[in-house]
Formats: sequence, structure tokens, C-alpha cells
Amino acid sequence: MIRISAEALQNDWQTYLTRIQAGETVVVFLDDTAVAEIKPIEVVESSLRPAGLCAGEFVVPDDFDASLPPEILQSFEGR
Repeated sequence: MIRISAEALQNDWQTYLTRIQAGETVVVFLDDTAVAEIKPIEVVESSLRPAGLCAGEFVVPDDFDASLPPEILQSFEGR
């Protein structure tokens, strides 16, 4: 972890950006107070979810896309 002043970051931001890209974390201080922590973004590899992952786990009812009953619809509309 690198601890630097805000002024040092302003004067040499490219150097610190290169170090962040290399995996380091930079803590920026204003006077004696830590005001920011700059670190690389964690890249999470994701794969496509397989089709039919939950096959047989639940059943979609036949009336799934039917209109809501009037009393429920009214509560959504604030009446």
C-alpha cells in the first residue's frame, strides 16, 4: 500500500496510475487525513449460465401473464 499526499498525486498521477494498474493500492492524504483509497478494479471472470439450469425446480402457472385482480392493481396505482 502506498501512502501519498493529494499534492503528490496531482503532480505525478501517471506514475501512481501505473502502479495501481500493476495491482498496488494508493491511499491519498489531505493534510493528515486519509481521504481516498485507489485500487485496481477486481475483474471477475463469468461464464454463461447453462440453459435449463433450474429445469424441474418450479412450474410457471398457466395464468402467469394474466391481468392482476382489480384490488391488487389499484394498490399499485395508489388508489
